[in-house]
Amino acid sequence: MVATERDLKSYIWMALLVLVLSTNFALYRTPLSGIILQEETKAVILGSLLDLAIVIPLLILAIDRKNKFTIKRFIMLMAGGLIFAKLLIPAHHLEPFVAFSYVGFAIEGSVVLLELSLIGLLFILMPAVMREVRTYDEDLLFAFPKAVQQKVSKKRIVQMIVSDLLMYYYAFASWKKPIPVASNTFTLHKKSSLLAFQIMLIHAIVIETIGIHWWLHEKSMVLSIILLVLNVYTVIFFLGDIQAVRLNPVRLKEQKLYLSLGLAKQMELSIDDIESITIDQEELEKKLDSKTAIEFVARDFEVVHPHVILELKKPCTASILLGFKKQYSRVAIRLDDPATFKQALQQHLQVEK
Repeated sequence: MVATERDLKSYIWMALLVLVLSTNFALYRTPLSGIILQEETKAVILGSLLDLAIVIPLLILAIDRKNKFTIKRFIMLMAGGLIFAKLLIPAHHLEPFVAFSYVGFAIEGSVVLLELSLIGLLFILMPAVMREVRTYDEDLLFAFPKAVQQKVSKKRIVQMIVSDLLMYYYAFASWKKPIPVASNTFTLHKKSSLLAFQIMLIHAIVIETIGIHWWLHEKSMVLSIILLVLNVYTVIFFLGDIQAVRLNPVRLKEQKLYLSLGLAKQMELSIDDIESITIDQEELEKKLDSKTAIEFVARDFEVVHPHVILELKKPCTASILLGFKKQYSRVAIRLDDPATFKQALQQHLQVEK
């Protein structure tokens, strides 16, 4: 019932947002503008600026209930609204208020400069970050983001760069590293078609790049270059992901459970976070709710189901692509040797108790 009421409120805010946007668009970009906008337009323009800089940001924040209201987010949305006003409102109407639109550009520019300075700081402090990494008794996939947060920043832009750096490391610098083999490591991919599927995708992208790039180059050089860059980036990602899967099996270590499925998903759990383990086959074959459950199940050419589902005492944080974080209360895992993993996990749970 609560969820339904929340959804209804979101739909109401969305409807109001569409109404405000469509009204302002009709006012300046349709034949109605010649009828409505007469010689004295200052009051109308001021009303539109208030809509775009205050009303619309508030409506967006009301719709996005998952993220808490912060002054920073409101100011960023306000700046975006002022920039949009400059694009929407004809220059001759906006002239008395043109300073407001430049405020928006100034705010956005300051934010961009701040984020660029954080990226520069990351590279300046890289030696210190790597020294910090060596103090962690964890795989690089888990240790590097933690070290960056400790030494540099937790900002989203920094975490996105960290995600890219890990991709390049695994794609180009990790091929001589031995694959971990120990009693406390458990692989996810060997009995699946995950790596074969990714290699097939790499082949398809390379063939598509060779076949289409030259044809598109004659039509549009800019589009051909953009497509080439995207394809090269995608191939690098798949190469890095293959190595990240191979070098980062599930690991049980010192009452910690480290879960990863390549570069796309990582999760660190304390054994104490686990409430129970679901192994009932009927439950395992049910469709999982992606909002509350994360799957560490290697992709296969046929439909597969997890071997265990960990029920957590409270939602725990997982890292997904580009440094994004999300909380889950259930963790589904499919392993190459599920029996050995279940036994080892049960032993750790008994120790914790």
